Amino acid sequence: MADMMKEVVVTEPYHYEIREVPVPEPKDDEVLIKEMAAGVCGSDIHIYRGENPNSRYPLIPGHENVGIVVKVGKDCKKIKAGDHVVIDYVLRDGTCWQCRHGRGNVCEHVLVRGSGTDGGWREYWTAQESYVYKIDDQIPWKDAALIEPLTIGEHSTTRARVAEDDTVFIFGTGTIGTIICQACKLKGVKTIICCDISDSSLERAKRDFGADYTINSKTEDVVKRVQEITDGHGCTVAFDAAAFPGSLTFVMTPGIVCNAGRVIPLGFSTVPEKITQQMINGRELDIIGTRMSLNQWEPTAKNMAEGKYHMQGLATTFVKFEDIDQVFENIVHPDPAVKKTVILFPGAED
Repeated sequence: MADMMKEVVVTEPYHYEIREVPVPEPKDDEVLIKEMAAGVCGSDIHIYRGENPNSRYPLIPGHENVGIVVKVGKDCKKIKAGDHVVIDYVLRDGTCWQCRHGRGNVCEHVLVRGSGTDGGWREYWTAQESYVYKIDDQIPWKDAALIEPLTIGEHSTTRARVAEDDTVFIFGTGTIGTIICQACKLKGVKTIICCDISDSSLERAKRDFGADYTINSKTEDVVKRVQEITDGHGCTVAFDAAAFPGSLTFVMTPGIVCNAGRVIPLGFSTVPEKITQQMINGRELDIIGTRMSLNQWEPTAKNMAEGKYHMQGLATTFVKFEDIDQVFENIVHPDPAVKKTVILFPGAED
């Protein structure tokens, strides 16, 4: 193993450096990980653009991380050198009210790798063993990097209490929208309606990821189509995976969500929306927040190992770590064909 390594550092909005630094040594309760693949998330894009108020600079991005353990501290018991692992990015104190009541993903002092503290866009890094989970070593690295976003789908659908007899509306068919679609199908949902302004994204959602019906909100009357599909009842669950200013108000439109329905926003827009008490209480809607994931790493990795997710096409773009400049170029000059990017580190394609 080399003594030096490379890491990507965003020094300020729209500026980054590739630095060469010493390979770190794990503490007694830590493991040293050789990074093998990392997903590029929308939050990484916001950080580079200076749009994340919770981030600080300089910062190593990346919270969708998988790798091989190359060394373990003397106190580590469950993880050993050679293990393929996924790394939890939610750092928590374990003592606050939220942690004591099983809500560690929103810990009072939560700290997020790749946002509030350094992430995984580097060749080697250390993490406490308690945040590291072993995965099946037969999972290709290009797929393993998507375990984290898949946990978002599993967590958000769990928060939504999705059940077989639900009719689900998903607004936005990007990576998270299509992942939610898959998670709903795994939970046995019989009717899923996906809505977007992109025909190609909608076609992809129906062909590959489980959508039963699609609606183009740019060219179709969404309420009318939902009413037609649901025989006038509306949907019992609506996910706002579009997450732009006004999208939450839109999915709450009467005719889309039925009385006693559940609405799950997935974004972090800070722009106020015109939502009234009547809009919620008139139909007794549940507005259910969801952030990151909780207790989903091992079951999601198991589902992936068992082939329960459709992986082909979920990531559209693969960039070698040595060509990391292309990732930032795609952020500055976005290509509609780039839905999800995965960074592959040396050895990931072997």
